Amino acid sequence: MKVRDLAVQGALAAVALVAAFLVWQREPEGAPGEVTVVDAPARALDLVRYEDEARFVELFRDAKDRDQLWVRLGYKPPKPVPVPAASGAADGGVVATPGADAGTAVAAAGADAGTAPVQVMANTEPPPPPRELRANDVAEKLFAKFAPLRAMRSLGELDAKKLEEVGLTSTQRKLTVTVGGKAQDFSLASPAGGWGTPYLKREADGRVFLLGPALLPDLENATSRLVDRRLHTFDLGEFDEVVITAAGASRTFTASGKAPGPVNLMPKESPDRPDEFARNWHDRVWRLMPLDFLGRGEQPPGGEPEESFRVEYRRDGKPLGEVRVARGNDGFYVRTEHTTGWARLHSGVDNLATEAAKVTAQVSSSAGK
Repeated sequence: MKVRDLAVQGALAAVALVAAFLVWQREPEGAPGEVTVVDAPARALDLVRYEDEARFVELFRDAKDRDQLWVRLGYKPPKPVPVPAASGAADGGVVATPGADAGTAVAAAGADAGTAPVQVMANTEPPPPPRELRANDVAEKLFAKFAPLRAMRSLGELDAKKLEEVGLTSTQRKLTVTVGGKAQDFSLASPAGGWGTPYLKREADGRVFLLGPALLPDLENATSRLVDRRLHTFDLGEFDEVVITAAGASRTFTASGKAPGPVNLMPKESPDRPDEFARNWHDRVWRLMPLDFLGRGEQPPGGEPEESFRVEYRRDGKPLGEVRVARGNDGFYVRTEHTTGWARLHSGVDNLATEAAKVTAQVSSSAGK
């Protein structure tokens, strides 16, 4: 009896574990009254794209590491601008606008025959290449909200008049959700006053949904809200050694202390004497805040900048990270073990570069004591 009882209890426990696992794996249910627009698990979501008349934003998984999320920021080609032709152009020729090439000029249609005035299309510059940047934790949470994608309610299929009333007839705002390699396209109405609860039309079947007000603002302001702007993933106190290199010389310091205060730096050649000058200098380096992050593979204007100084961080003798500050054609840039590329710094870094040479030069004077 005891053996049989144990077997029954074991079987019940196994069933309970399986049930718990299935509940844990199940996607969370939406709020009461919500409807599902895209029914797919978050792990199958590949890409979310938002675009308007001028730019686009994409959140997408890395092809080599699906756990890594990226933000792609880009501009759409500008639309040609019609320019009224000169009033005297009535010879049926081609009217050229200064700076417009042959591909942008529109042939005159014979203004003397009573046709409309000739117009030319103003020449436009192509947009810069899209910029790919590492996504932050806000982007991670936002990305998960698109699979499954839920709306406040479904309005069904609307007639042409109603579509125009809600702003879906001529909108240039689009949303694309790609799941398992298959894209699902939507049109987005522009909310009155630039804010509110947007309408969403699914292009596949024409059904219209009312989205919640908190879903799109992060996509619309992706540069400030979705980009990972950290220089490091470690903090003060997580490294015990700092190596500063500048002007052809290097100096090693033992580091102690933790956030929120600055770390103390003790030169290896005199470990019992904290270096206040080096400490203050390093504190300013640690607090550098880039103005603009370049994407992966993107170079500053003029190409690779020239390194001014470098700070390496170690823990237990192993590399932990680094800061490289370099001078480019248009100012100073910084790059670390975490950034996707170079990031442009604010003005006033010249003093840091000059003082870096003083920090490393002190090793010779200290060694001579």
